[in-house]
Amino acid sequence: MVKIKTILCPIDYSKGSLAALDYALHFALKEAARLYLMHVIDVRYLEGYTPLEVVSPDSETINRIKEELGERVPGDVRKKVRVETIVTVGIPVLEIVNTAKEKEVDVIIMGTHGRTGIAHVIMGSVAENVVRRAHCPVLTVRQP
Repeated sequence: MVKIKTILCPIDYSKGSLAALDYALHFALKEAARLYLMHVIDVRYLEGYTPLEVVSPDSETINRIKEELGERVPGDVRKKVRVETIVTVGIPVLEIVNTAKEKEVDVIIMGTHGRTGIAHVIMGSVAENVVRRAHCPVLTVRQP
């Protein structure tokens, strides 16, 4: 039987990622699993387009995002589930896959829709690429 001990749920604040959070909370409660909530600040959208020109957010901004991520978990659930928030700067697919491997997560639960329009056509779906590259199962949740 499969035992889920750790879950990674990337949040980009789209409706799809927030729907995925509901699933992640459900599984975390049911399995008594540790839940990692992750937000990736896409380096490609920061000022400048080469690593030498990128201005990363300061620690205050990172801490504010971490705190907000944690507040997405209702108080009664927070008492029952171990939640850790992670904020990174980079390319979302790579950051998600690397974090999943580093934290040895058992499953990634994420929304299928975040980016739309021309950005999706050029860069592809983050979820699609995570499914292809992840070392663990990926549960994708369609936008409600």
